[in-house]
Order: sequence, then structure tokens, then C-alpha cells
Amino acid sequence: MKVTQSRIISRRCLLGSAAALSVAARSLAAEDHPPPFVPTPMPIVRQMLQFGGLKRNEYLFDAGSGDGRIVIVAAKEFGAESVGVEYNHELVVESRNRIRQAGIEKRARIIEGDLFAQDYSRADVVTVYLLPATNRRLRPLLERQLKTGARVVANDFPMEGWEPDTTLNVEDDGSGQSRTLFLYRR
Repeated sequence: MKVTQSRIISRRCLLGSAAALSVAARSLAAEDHPPPFVPTPMPIVRQMLQFGGLKRNEYLFDAGSGDGRIVIVAAKEFGAESVGVEYNHELVVESRNRIRQAGIEKRARIIEGDLFAQDYSRADVVTVYLLPATNRRLRPLLERQLKTGARVVANDFPMEGWEPDTTLNVEDDGSGQSRTLFLYRR
């Protein structure tokens, strides 16, 4: 996996699976449905957590946690206390089962609910792979709640209105697609 670091936001962040997610979400948004789940490739999960500087015993939130893969890797491989927030009941059940199978229930959990109704004040790191409109809606909540020094790592879609501390361009995410990660510090 070839990785380059840059302050320039790449247009490639709108390609590949992110573009597919965006197209699907736009069509569903017209019907007032939430966007479909598009999993983050495992190499990017680890890259996001490393890029965010996640450390043992830090507190991670994954907003829109899908199948729980970021929460699980954060707890199992990084030793973090990790919480996912997911609205889709089937994905919540799947995530909770995967957490139980991994034996990490004391370090990882999934909240079934609205990511806009959560308290992120304990977070050291927040990860997001959300569409631009969702990021725009989440940003004011994070601005109010995040403590000084907390980090936000966004996959493919930046947090509009925030200047990233740095970006990370990943040429191959493991599936042949390129991505851009954005790191923000409060």
C-alpha cells in the first residue's frame, strides 16, 4: 500500500467506493432514507487509527459504525476503549456478535441510536466515514463537545468548515481504490 502525506486535498477522495456511496445516498436521500452501509477496507481501518494517533486506554468513538470493524480493531489491536454508534439494527446485532466473539466486551460496545444524539465529550479520537451532508450536521455537535486535543479522522469526505491538520493520500486501499484521510485536532 503506497501512502503519501500532503496538505493538498485530493479530488481522488470522491472516486471509487466513496463515489458509489455518494450516488446511492443521493438517490435514497430523495426518499428520506439513510444511506447504505459501505464498509471501510481493513487496511484503511488500521490506517485511520494509526493516523489519528490512537493509544492504549484512549477513548474512541466511531460515528456510523456499521459492522463494528473500527471499534473492534481499536479495542483489540490498539487497546482503546471503543464505542460505535449505529442506527441500523441488523448491523448493531452483527457488531455486538463480533465483539462477543472477539472477547472484547469490556473494551468495545455498540450503541444503537442516532449519532446526532450522542455525547462525544469523552472521545480522544472520533472516526467518521460519512457523507458531506452528514459531516456538516455532525460538525457543530463535535465542536461543542470535544475536549481540547481530541482528534477527528474523516475517511474520504472532509469536515467542511474545518481545516485539516494534515491529510493522508492512500493510493491503494487494498481494493485498488485510492482514498484521502483527513486529520483534525480540537
